[in-house]
Amino acid sequence: MIYHPSTVDAIIDNTQKYKDMNYSQQVNKENVPQHIAIIMDGNGRWAQQRGLDRSQGHQAGAATVRQLVENAINIGVKYLTLYTFSTENWKRPQAEVAALMALLFESIEEEIFVKNNVAFRIIGDLSKLPQNVRERLEACMARTANNDRMTLVLALSYSAKWEITEAVRSIAARAKSGELSVDEIDDELISSALTTSFMPDPDLLIRTGKEQRLSNFLLWQCAYSEFYFTEVLWPDFDNEELCKAVCEYQKRQRRYGLTGEQVTK
Repeated sequence: MIYHPSTVDAIIDNTQKYKDMNYSQQVNKENVPQHIAIIMDGNGRWAQQRGLDRSQGHQAGAATVRQLVENAINIGVKYLTLYTFSTENWKRPQAEVAALMALLFESIEEEIFVKNNVAFRIIGDLSKLPQNVRERLEACMARTANNDRMTLVLALSYSAKWEITEAVRSIAARAKSGELSVDEIDDELISSALTTSFMPDPDLLIRTGKEQRLSNFLLWQCAYSEFYFTEVLWPDFDNEELCKAVCEYQKRQRRYGLTGEQVTK
């Protein structure tokens, strides 16, 4: 939906998909996570397993994003946040970073967002992005600001520690100026100072690619999110994989510190 079709699409391996259960037909659309956040991991390994260049893995991952957005809209997700590029990713080989920035620039299709009534947002330190990429992203955000079918959020040049540090600095400056007192600082105030203040916290966090860690992603916001880890590499994360994660989420009881009996009542 977002990304241009690539020749890599033709080589995405469709042989290792779940055929035993049709998860897409099991999703209860009355209990779909309002906000799904995803750590998209495994592009490089997917490419290496096929004897391809890592950049081709990123292209395949971009094609997966395009499909994922359509799938998320179809099941009723209202916010979809994708961990696209972390502050730590700037330390990767320069050629890979340049290829990722070029892919990002080429992949933003404003007309697709407008056609599907999808708002586009960015969280992260945009000042570090190349100027042409930043300008294209800002233009897309401006044009889609009033769309309300779903909001797609890309975490770009993002880290949770950076975000929390910036929020603390902002609150400290307000306290120093006398705009607020120390006693007024609570979790709601901190949440309002974060870059994600325009949307609810994630109900479900998914990480592909086998690893089981947050990697500096939405640390504050995921305090009560449900986590779902899968060994499936990101380019292979299709609609059935998304629905499988949602079905697993729907089996869980979200207690927020209460007992199961309290939640049931």
